[in-house]
Amino acid sequence: QVVESCVAAAGYSVGEFAALVFAGALGFAEALYAVKVRAEAMQKASEAVPSGMLSVIGRREANYKFACLEARKHCESLGIENPVCEISNYLFPDSRVIAGHLQALEFLQENARKYYFTRTSMLPVSGAFHTRLMEPAVEPLAEVLKSIEIQKPLVCVYSNVDGKKYMHAKHIEKLLVKQVVSPVLWEQTMHSVYERKQGTEFPYTYEVGPGKQLGAVLKKCNLKAWKQYNHVDALEDEEAAET
Repeated sequence: QVVESCVAAAGYSVGEFAALVFAGALGFAEALYAVKVRAEAMQKASEAVPSGMLSVIGRREANYKFACLEARKHCESLGIENPVCEISNYLFPDSRVIAGHLQALEFLQENARKYYFTRTSMLPVSGAFHTRLMEPAVEPLAEVLKSIEIQKPLVCVYSNVDGKKYMHAKHIEKLLVKQVVSPVLWEQTMHSVYERKQGTEFPYTYEVGPGKQLGAVLKKCNLKAWKQYNHVDALEDEEAAET
């Protein structure tokens, strides 16, 4: 009943493939293969440059783009050509993930107070995902997506790239490729998904999969919507079925 009455789906980063499979736009096996190619290509791109991702909680005064600009200037002073340091994930108000050259991220950590960052922590990842450092991964993913059949989704699926609904198959193909080098606009997506007239009830929201991180983000973005939130741990269900 929940599946039949579903009005929208969204997935965070690689989770967008799962949302598109759920909505009938991609076949499961084809999506799995595309994810494999995407992961391998992004890993290869990561190995080319020492880079990473920094989770940042900032005060209201925090200017993330200015901080990134100064971090890039610092990298240039170290002799790094075309340094990368940019926002790669918009999570919730006052929370961003910044990605780029390791030297830029280290600079931001050392100067956190100057930029009104209250907390910074390096993420346990191998590269600067969702930045232009991932450009070598674009072509391999584009080639795979050209070779698989993509349908118009049966329910609305929101894109990480612009926080708007996918319109048709070509649109999906184009934006899934663009997503690799574009920031994940998750906060903006949450606003799009839950925008409604005052007094209108919020829908039930289900986070499917391991962890409840997206639920925690939803609570920060929209407390009223979060009150209708539920978590479904797919791994627990599988284990229960096996026993």
